[in-house]
Amino acid sequence: MENRENVKGIAARAAMWSARHRALAIIGWVAFVAATVVLSGQVSTREANYALAGHGESGRADRIVEEAGFPERPAGEMVLIQNRAGSDRGAAGSDRVAAAGEVTRSLKTLAGVADVQAPIESPDGRSSLITFSLAGDPETASDRVAPSLDAIARVQSSYPDLYIAQAGDASGDKLIGDELESGLTRLSMLSIPVTLGILLIAFGAVVAALLPVALAIMSVVAAIGLMAAASRFAPVVDETTHVMLLIGLAVGVDYCLFYIRRERDERRKGADPHRALVIAAQTSGRSIWVSGLTVIVAMAGMFFTQDVTFVSFATGTILVVATAVLGSLTVLPALLSALGDRVDSIKIPGLYRRNSEGRVWNALLRVVLAKPLISAVVAVAALGAIAAPALDLQTKGQRIQDVSPDAPVIKAFVAIGEAFPSKTTPARVVVQGDSIKSARFDQALTDFKAATAGSGGKLVEPIDVEVNPGGDVAIVSVGLTGKEESPEVISALNLLRDEVVPDTFGRLSGATALVTGNAAGSVDYNERLDESLPWVFTFVLGLAFILLLVSFRSVVVAITGVVLNLLSVAAAYGMLVYVFQYGHFEKQLDFVAAGGITNWMPLFLFVILFGLSMDYHVFVVSRIREGHDRGLPIREAVREGIGSTAGVITSAAVVMVAVFALFASLPLIATKELGVGLAAAVLLDATIIRAVLLPAVMTLLGRANWWLPRGLRWLPEVAHEPPAQAGPKPVERELTPVA
Repeated sequence: MENRENVKGIAARAAMWSARHRALAIIGWVAFVAATVVLSGQVSTREANYALAGHGESGRADRIVEEAGFPERPAGEMVLIQNRAGSDRGAAGSDRVAAAGEVTRSLKTLAGVADVQAPIESPDGRSSLITFSLAGDPETASDRVAPSLDAIARVQSSYPDLYIAQAGDASGDKLIGDELESGLTRLSMLSIPVTLGILLIAFGAVVAALLPVALAIMSVVAAIGLMAAASRFAPVVDETTHVMLLIGLAVGVDYCLFYIRRERDERRKGADPHRALVIAAQTSGRSIWVSGLTVIVAMAGMFFTQDVTFVSFATGTILVVATAVLGSLTVLPALLSALGDRVDSIKIPGLYRRNSEGRVWNALLRVVLAKPLISAVVAVAALGAIAAPALDLQTKGQRIQDVSPDAPVIKAFVAIGEAFPSKTTPARVVVQGDSIKSARFDQALTDFKAATAGSGGKLVEPIDVEVNPGGDVAIVSVGLTGKEESPEVISALNLLRDEVVPDTFGRLSGATALVTGNAAGSVDYNERLDESLPWVFTFVLGLAFILLLVSFRSVVVAITGVVLNLLSVAAAYGMLVYVFQYGHFEKQLDFVAAGGITNWMPLFLFVILFGLSMDYHVFVVSRIREGHDRGLPIREAVREGIGSTAGVITSAAVVMVAVFALFASLPLIATKELGVGLAAAVLLDATIIRAVLLPAVMTLLGRANWWLPRGLRWLPEVAHEPPAQAGPKPVERELTPVA
């Protein structure tokens, strides 16, 4: 039995306690997961209110509207009637009038359709627009929109020379809901089998492959349950659960993979079951602890944005990573202790291997160690080439076109926006004051309309006005010329904010006039992100440096880790720009490039990738440090450390890449960007960076790798080498077969 003094560190002590009380540890874990499920059923998840989550001027305007007591708006729908030939002369014009009449009559016969408006004409006289609403709860209107879509389709079939299509709140929600449900169903059906298949190949044994998958799934379930309680402080956005599944499955499987592989390797080297578990806990367990803490720190950086989406993402990912670490350090050692060599039960012929070292990586490593300078230069050049497009990175807000751009509803929405910009992407001027129902407000509104007419086409009619029941808040809607977030729209918005509103409603005594809407909200959101970026980067980089410094007692290792992770992030940015901004692989990934990356993606990818990259870095450098602590020369320590981890790093990377790549199959461009960005970064990180650049740099630095200034030598000593064992060196052996 190991002496208590030989078991050092939180991870090792937790493992030894779990091994001694394995029944209690296993039952406790199951009870914990069950309790979180019960908790989520008892405590409803609080969802974020986007109306109160805006930033800047648009955020203040949205909060005024939310608190003004406007009656709940029913789900609005629009029907566009347009001549396909581009001319409205002769029969084409009469057909459009006839079609508009038939659309109106058809809609009025449908139950649940209300407030069908007379057709309005576009400024060019080529298009007609009929608006209507769906009675009932707008949140469930997507369930009741099908009859109107069918009615419009029948009218379209009667007028083949016209383009007649419907779009709006309910039809858009139905499309998004149907597409996402289909995508998520496909994802849930594929992610677990794909992960299990990779682990079966990695371990060559069914039981060993099932353990990481089972624990990862339980970690995700528990974290989602805890998120219900946490939502009281950090309201949840729709995408949070998807992100938690993405991160939880990846890190949960990786942590278990690291732990099980090390324990199995030590058993094959001849260690008895207890000692093998101690070594795994004190090495891989410690790496999991440090890596998990680093990931959590990186995720916490998102709190600095003070944005509801990032705060929700941060809370969800922190919970799922913390739960995965907890399971890996407690119930996993208990299960390994209980199973013993039976963890290798149900071996798969041809896949079960005694040695986890990768032959290909060892061959590559020999070349790198023989020519470290050339290898480093080639690796940096390759990463630089991949990252180069990031210098041209542009961001954009999320748009309805980001979902299935070829869908009829999306095409209709785009066509309506081009013909009637005030109906799809209007700017909304929110005026608050006691003078709303007065001649002064009427005069300001008249001046506003005159300014719109004289704006050179930047601001377009019709202008709609809505006043709240209290009579102290008015919403004035006006169209902005141009497509969403185009230079034309931004120019029109600046004109509205800087000149038109101050010269009209801004002159009302005691009144507040603010501009909101999609374009205004996107501009203000981007400004808020730009302000928070320095804080997020400083926090994440600074604390990651400190954690590495304390963990390895080396300034050089800490700096190297930060720089290598930044290279990984830069390469991911370059890949995103190349694919989604420049429009490569549009057909294969089923998207249409919009000239930019989703505005929240760069910051989110930075914190996620910086955290996940630490998995491999801490794991690999810990093994190198083990060799150094045993007195090996740096070149030999690097060879042993990277060579012995090549197999498990490859398996872990393949799991992550596979899970992340599946997210690229979802319909939203944002999820495609997330999947491609993470998959590409992990692939590059596990190959070019960890297999080439890291060993080359550490070999070149030599003893300088472990440099620690005299003033920092008070930092605690952290053992990386497994505890010594008395007696002769064990002989590597095959594990006892299990029936």
